[in-house]
Amino acid sequence: MTAGPSLLWYTTRATGVVALLLLTGTVILGVAGVGRIDTPRWPRLLTAGLHRNLSLLAVAFVAGHILTTVLDGYAPIGWISAVVPFSSPYRTLWLSLGTVAFDLLLAVVITSLIRVRLGYRAWRAAHWLGYASWPVALWHGLGTGTDSKLPWLLALDAACVAAVTCTLGWRFSLARRRPSVLVTVLACLAVPVATVAFVAVGPLQPGWARRAGTPVRLLSGTAPRPAPTPPATGPTP
Repeated sequence: MTAGPSLLWYTTRATGVVALLLLTGTVILGVAGVGRIDTPRWPRLLTAGLHRNLSLLAVAFVAGHILTTVLDGYAPIGWISAVVPFSSPYRTLWLSLGTVAFDLLLAVVITSLIRVRLGYRAWRAAHWLGYASWPVALWHGLGTGTDSKLPWLLALDAACVAAVTCTLGWRFSLARRRPSVLVTVLACLAVPVATVAFVAVGPLQPGWARRAGTPVRLLSGTAPRPAPTPPATGPTP
């Protein structure tokens, strides 16, 4: 008989959801451009600080998500898999998307720490990696999450996609050299359309866990969860 979900199992999913929300907020502020959001009640300095703090908080929750995933021990996910894509036997592709997203965020953090030595242009180029990590993280959650079919979670993912899409369209409308209508539509709808198509033929279909790469022993429910370590007791008098 297998044990039910552990506290680490719930923590892993909670930190993953919060990390996606924070990353979405970071992308929205970045796409909107901190220089374009400047009012007497909401000064530019406050907006820039919010963008920076959301980014750091997102990285912290991603780190917590990875930590609890590895410590849970139910799925065969090791520390190497947290930084090296395609190194885990568990849902290899979809787990690797999470690894790639983490590596991209890590690159942004490291380049920000040495921004003075890199120069503005090099740092700016590396900073775009943070935006690239958002759709990768989104698909990681949809592909490898065991609760991807939950209506409230799907609604949350849809809200994140809609928010980023609307912000991207708004930013294009303010650009000095506006792209063509076709380019704007393609840029705004690429991720939403691809995401909806993927969810429809993937996570929402029966047997997705097997097709995603879940090991057979986990599908059959024969893999017991690690038993909790009993508290240490002193010598009996």
